[in-house]
Amino acid sequence: MSLQKIKPTEIFVNQVEFNPKVNFYVYNGKTYYNQQPEVSGAFTNNLLNVPVGHLSLYELNVDRNQSQTGLIYPFITKDGSLTSFRTTSTTSFNTDFSYGDQITGTYPMSASILREYYQLNDIRTHLDALKNTLNYYQYISKHYSYSSSLGDKSTQRLNLISIPSIFYGSKIKKGTLKLDFYISGTIIGTLEDSNKNGELIQTGPSGSTGSGSVAGVALYTEGFVILTGSWGLETGITRNYLDDISNQVTSSWIYFGAGMYGTENYTNGALPSSSFDISFEGTNKTPIMTLFAHAKRGELNNSLNPTFINSSSYVAPFTTSSSFIENASMQPTNVVSSSFNTEPYLEKITFISSIKLYDENKNVIGIAKVAKPIRKSQERDLTFKIKLDL
Repeated sequence: MSLQKIKPTEIFVNQVEFNPKVNFYVYNGKTYYNQQPEVSGAFTNNLLNVPVGHLSLYELNVDRNQSQTGLIYPFITKDGSLTSFRTTSTTSFNTDFSYGDQITGTYPMSASILREYYQLNDIRTHLDALKNTLNYYQYISKHYSYSSSLGDKSTQRLNLISIPSIFYGSKIKKGTLKLDFYISGTIIGTLEDSNKNGELIQTGPSGSTGSGSVAGVALYTEGFVILTGSWGLETGITRNYLDDISNQVTSSWIYFGAGMYGTENYTNGALPSSSFDISFEGTNKTPIMTLFAHAKRGELNNSLNPTFINSSSYVAPFTTSSSFIENASMQPTNVVSSSFNTEPYLEKITFISSIKLYDENKNVIGIAKVAKPIRKSQERDLTFKIKLDL
């Protein structure tokens, strides 16, 4: 083994950006993530034990036999430390549990997109929390304004769609967000961020009502879509988007995603004639360190592998309580081939299979392995390029 110091000029740190594609399709009250159907397991009807269209955050209780072992769950024993779950209120902690009782939670945890529809003058706690953020982006587009001549988001009818960051990373890539509204498989409206400024403009179908108009805005870093477009996308047809048979309405962007997992219960059933599609690209940035390790000419020409020494010339080392001496006359195995019936010239050949990285205290902090051992001769210079995700 040979220790060599990697020079500062041989270390490079850069950042690689990935843009994974994400798609959500909503139909008949169910949400499908990246076109993945509901998969059944050996013990449960749902392999991951999370609703279809949801992402299992920690992959706990996967295909677990509930009838025999039950589901695993988190628990805390109430004691003098007063430790509890965040979801347990102070009042509940004080009155519902005695010291020594177990406070339990539930697994698995999952994430998916969420829709919240607000009628006129409804209380909108989640939207109000975005007021300062929306007003901050007014310099990009006036449509972000929380209250202006274009509308008052504190009272008007609108549609709020929340996208957890686990689906897009640091932010949604500008210009990639697309919303499609279908009726019986026929598209009646498309929204896109054509100008890459967060304005969701109706771009299709060509010449349709509202074509070219702004139907909402997107908060790319925060992961929210706010739809305010209330013009009708159909003519003379009403549907049960409000879960009220006596109050059916015309299809519009404020009803986009009706039946999606969220605040609606839809006691009268979902909408089998309507379906919705949301697609975008996320942004994941990964810092990468690149290092160069050199195997110079005339170096690294010895190996501790027992097969490096020719078995016919092997002589046991001489050992005492204070010394370890190997026989200098032992010859390495000659792996040089010859096309003639003569013994080829003896050359020390080693095979490099791994490179260890050490810190300043000579602690191993990483091991880089090659797919196939690299042949190293005394006349050969080699440089290995090592990449580490930070």
